[in-house]
Amino acid sequence: MSLHVSQSRPKRYLTTAVAVAASSLLLAACGSSSDSGGSGGSGGSGAGKNSVTFMPKSLGNKYFEASDKGGKTAVTAFKGTFKEAGATEASPTSQSPFIQTATQQQTGAIVLAANDPKAVCSDLNAAKQAGVKVVTFDSDTECRDLFINQVTVAGVADGLVDLMGKHLNGKGKIGIESGGPNATNLNAWVAAIKTKMASKYPGVKIVDVVYGNDVDADSYNAAKGLIQSHSDLNGIIAPDSVAVKEAAHFISDSPQYKSKIWLTGLGLPSELKGYVKSGVIEKFGLWNPEDLGYLAAYAAHALIDGTITGKEGDTFTAGKLGKYTVGKNGEVVLGPLFVFDKSNVDQFAF
Repeated sequence: MSLHVSQSRPKRYLTTAVAVAASSLLLAACGSSSDSGGSGGSGGSGAGKNSVTFMPKSLGNKYFEASDKGGKTAVTAFKGTFKEAGATEASPTSQSPFIQTATQQQTGAIVLAANDPKAVCSDLNAAKQAGVKVVTFDSDTECRDLFINQVTVAGVADGLVDLMGKHLNGKGKIGIESGGPNATNLNAWVAAIKTKMASKYPGVKIVDVVYGNDVDADSYNAAKGLIQSHSDLNGIIAPDSVAVKEAAHFISDSPQYKSKIWLTGLGLPSELKGYVKSGVIEKFGLWNPEDLGYLAAYAAHALIDGTITGKEGDTFTAGKLGKYTVGKNGEVVLGPLFVFDKSNVDQFAF
């Protein structure tokens, strides 16, 4: 898929037997893992220098299914072993047992989208002490070697604020529907949207911020509550793929709001194209999540083989995406926000 998202082409230790057993029980009860790959790992154990374990915020989320697919493609390309591990819910502590197990299995790198910036740090620091490289993507935490950012915070805010501000001609009342209240990236985007809207479109007032917890039903009800609590609401910005999908779902179920509420956000074309065609959504933004996972995997590989250490100015090549440079604070940026609408939404499969 051709998105304007990459720099190379044009237009998202455990130490006791009791702890081991507890981790295994947690894995069986709340999530799953899978292995695949080439010669760089050791199959079911996940061990090996070129083994990379992807940990999305939650399993079953189409956004992370796409990003992990990209990661698997990259790991296969550099002949490593790919593994996906995680829980079905995106809670602050749900990723901890999977981090612990990957560390035990001596995976080469963990690639993680953090549900909470602090809750995972004890386990990630232990992983790093055990020699595991840690790459975060989508949502960051301080206890890592490298962060693969889909787009800058300013890039998200600029894109979504301009879509809403221009549509409302600089005047109106809007709400923000986000995902998890502890997600680093979402909170940064919400804060930046507030600041950017106030400075560029002061006539557009943000009256409320609600959260859907990255859960379909919660997100549907959050949109419902937001709209019904503010009878003069003109629009919603939802910088979260589940939130924007379920806000669109509610508006579609409530046709009296279709022409009244202008919705935009960060979403998946596969989930939103029906709403675009029906007129519930006119425009929304994102990046290519497959490319995000692909880039994160190659960054992990570069850390494992010593090409980079994560310091500013380090460079590495990410397969088909080309050359990337590590920026300040160990951050690598995939690319700018891309806008989808009726003219192009059918061109993308994710």
